[in-house]
Amino acid sequence: MIAFTGHGLDRADHIRADPARLAALRGGGAALLLRLDGLSPVYGDDHALQFTPLDAAEDGELVFLGLRDEVPLFVAVPGAGDMRPAYEQRAQWAALGLLPPAELALYGGARSLADWHARHRFCAKCGAGTVLAKGGWQRDCPACEAQHFPRTDPVAIMLVEHDGDLLLGRSARFPPRSYSALAGFVEPGESVEEAVAREVFEEAGVRVRDVRYIASQPWPFPSQLMLGCHAVADARDLVIDYTELEDARWFTRAEVAEALAKGADSTGFLAPPRYAIAHTLLEWWMEERA
Repeated sequence: MIAFTGHGLDRADHIRADPARLAALRGGGAALLLRLDGLSPVYGDDHALQFTPLDAAEDGELVFLGLRDEVPLFVAVPGAGDMRPAYEQRAQWAALGLLPPAELALYGGARSLADWHARHRFCAKCGAGTVLAKGGWQRDCPACEAQHFPRTDPVAIMLVEHDGDLLLGRSARFPPRSYSALAGFVEPGESVEEAVAREVFEEAGVRVRDVRYIASQPWPFPSQLMLGCHAVADARDLVIDYTELEDARWFTRAEVAEALAKGADSTGFLAPPRYAIAHTLLEWWMEERA
């Protein structure tokens, strides 16, 4: 299972749109509030997320996450959002490897929503203050009646292949020896396939073709949808954009296999962590080429 997927909640859209039912859930005594430390998860010795009774929550905006085994779950909107990428948030980064898959997925969705609300308290149209609506899956502006919805930014992330080798790159922010799939935001007026071709050419100077979609992953830092793809390069000469990448290289199947099998003990490069879709893409490629 891809990380941040499979929380198993009933999103209960019919309840979101019914203020009376939402109020009944909030006041019914069974609802639970997901505990967060700012936007970081709070978990116990069993690495499971921690909840408290909703009626013990302080006043403030609450987002209805959905129903888990008929129990309503909520998360509170924090005082401030956080636009920092995941690698700068060590407490949250460490938790990603500890939380069980379903808990990680629940946390990821809750974090994205809570962060979006914290950063969108004012109307983008008129500047007036907005209010939470539809259980937290919308914000409304009382002044101009504009409606605002939680955003998800699409990101293309791609394995590029040439004659059985893979093109991987590293950012200066990566840990030493770490390499990963190239990636970039899909721009307005652009298909995923076009984004893959543009990003690979901009970052590495390589023309690609035969782009195909493999898998996707929600990534809550702050709220992206990673669109995993595979493409074939026409040639392997590289022209690296060093404002984007510190390095890019072609890796053999044997080098990828060692990185996946040995992890930190690899004598070559270090593969992306298991909770990143880049790791999933590398595993997929190894199986495809078996």
